[in-house]
Amino acid sequence: MEVSSHLLLGSAFDGRHVGKMRLAQELIAHVPSLSLTLFNRGYYSVGLLHQWQQAGESTHWMLPARKDLQFTVAQQLNENDALITLTPSPQARKRFESLPDTIEARLTTYYVKGKAYRVPSSLTDPLRFPYDSLTEVYAERWEIELGFREMKQSLLHANYTLRSKKPDMVRQELWGLLLAYNLVRIAMLDATKELDITPIRLSFSHCARHVMAFLTTIPIRSANKLPLHYQELLGTLKLFVLPDKRPERQYPRAVRRKPKKYPYKRKCQSVVN
Repeated sequence: MEVSSHLLLGSAFDGRHVGKMRLAQELIAHVPSLSLTLFNRGYYSVGLLHQWQQAGESTHWMLPARKDLQFTVAQQLNENDALITLTPSPQARKRFESLPDTIEARLTTYYVKGKAYRVPSSLTDPLRFPYDSLTEVYAERWEIELGFREMKQSLLHANYTLRSKKPDMVRQELWGLLLAYNLVRIAMLDATKELDITPIRLSFSHCARHVMAFLTTIPIRSANKLPLHYQELLGTLKLFVLPDKRPERQYPRAVRRKPKKYPYKRKCQSVVN
């Protein structure tokens, strides 16, 4: 997912017997050049990251470090920034035949409310990628979580169970969901081309309703007027600009209490004369 527009660049899914690392390898073909991919911590694999970096021109990666990350410091750039060397395991060399003996990476450490966070990446040039810019980049990975929420709540109406029961129909339903999501996002992207804002500044729920109404009510008899109707739709989508985000607003993760099926029993009170 491209974080500034929430457009889906590629997708891979399969049965539960197929691991996510194998599915991630299928997405290598969709990696655009001159890009930085923000991974989750669970996708740490020296072989996968090396293949990702070799997929095109300047296809970089970044992800949070695991607690048991093994590395060797090659050059200390400053107190919280260093060039490191990652050594693949024998299992990784066996699985990835073209994997070199060592991989050069960069380990950046930053602090939030006194807590240290370590982020390795392939951005090893400190002149092109200063330390201050790297400490703010990984926070944008949260945009993909917002995209997932838009699919589940706005398009699926919070129904997390798919209607289909057969594998082929499940795949068809998932592809239909992803295509519908991208159709809405493309319209939002077209609507903001003349505005000085990014597409994610528009309300997805409002835009999705109007795009669906456009597709279901537009007359198709006069095809030559479709561009005119589409421009009217874009003019409507421009009205759904969200307020500016408040950087100080935070929602720490917490577990919501589950409602009880039965009411609580009140304590019996007795009066003794």
